[in-house]
Amino acid sequence: MSGDDDKLKPVRERIDAIDRELLRLFNERAECALKVGEIKQGDQSEDPVYYRPEREAQILTRLMNENDGPLSDTDVAGLFREIISCCLNLELPLTVAYFGPEGTYTEAATVKQFGHFAGTRPLASIDEVFREVESGSAHYGVVPVENSTEGMVNHTLDCFLESSVKICAEVELPIHHALLRAEDADGDITQILSHAQSLAQCRSWLDRNYPGVERVAVASNAEAARQAAESTDAAAIAGEMAAERYGLRILSAHIEDQPDNKTRFLVLGRQDVGPSGRDKTSILVSVRNEPGALLRVLEPFDRFGISLTRIETRPARSGDWSYVFFIDFDGHERDDNARQVLEAIRSVAFEVRSLGSYPQTVV
Repeated sequence: MSGDDDKLKPVRERIDAIDRELLRLFNERAECALKVGEIKQGDQSEDPVYYRPEREAQILTRLMNENDGPLSDTDVAGLFREIISCCLNLELPLTVAYFGPEGTYTEAATVKQFGHFAGTRPLASIDEVFREVESGSAHYGVVPVENSTEGMVNHTLDCFLESSVKICAEVELPIHHALLRAEDADGDITQILSHAQSLAQCRSWLDRNYPGVERVAVASNAEAARQAAESTDAAAIAGEMAAERYGLRILSAHIEDQPDNKTRFLVLGRQDVGPSGRDKTSILVSVRNEPGALLRVLEPFDRFGISLTRIETRPARSGDWSYVFFIDFDGHERDDNARQVLEAIRSVAFEVRSLGSYPQTVV
């Protein structure tokens, strides 16, 4: 044993020296962040903006490009997101509202984007998140907008029709479901609880492993976890964050039928976000109910060589059978070709409203 200690001693001493240097550098970075905050507060020409998603995207992209391992790019991004979160909290403690309750994937997306140093507040509906951000009661909000297997969250799209909030960032989160049960529960499982969407995403796995067991749809995965924690014969389908939050044990992990299942979330705010170098723009387009209207809207994208990433249709609130198109495309609205596309669309559409340009998901 002493031989191992002799070999480990110089390595441990090196680790201790690195830790001391890291501590010094972390505090030096924090001092720089405080200086940035002082400069912004001293600029009376405009309201200071502390959270800069385009700047964070540039930092993380550069660090991942320079990463030689053995840490993975995902690990590097996660570590530096927490460092950025800590430093930003020194400048301005953020309040971020999200579509709750606690223990949901939306909370996980919020933590992924803002780190553990931001103050988070779960709200009962997507509408409330929009209202909290629009009124200034929360600095930012996080809501789901799209799942790779189940499609768009129409409620989120509809909220944009009457809200002035902007999209500041997007977050993509891999969705890995687990079967959870109370720590002291034993015996047969007679009910499996989850949100209807999660039950659908695990249908084949449930058919194979729990045929005949009742499946009960509840308001959210977190609510399923809460009920399972109080039950002796029920299990819940939810994520690992819900297991930690409600003290459940994991019976089976990664039970989703599609292993590449992801959900996309939007960060809502009140600011315009500058170019990061790899951006996406979302617009809302209202057209008159007449032949060829959509074709005239889409043609400029082809003419100016801009790639569409998403187009969705929702009924207009006017009730006259007209429609609103939600369009995502690559690039920033300040780009020359994007400006030309938007000008061309405005000449043929009833209304064109930018919902924001923002960095594409880094990792």
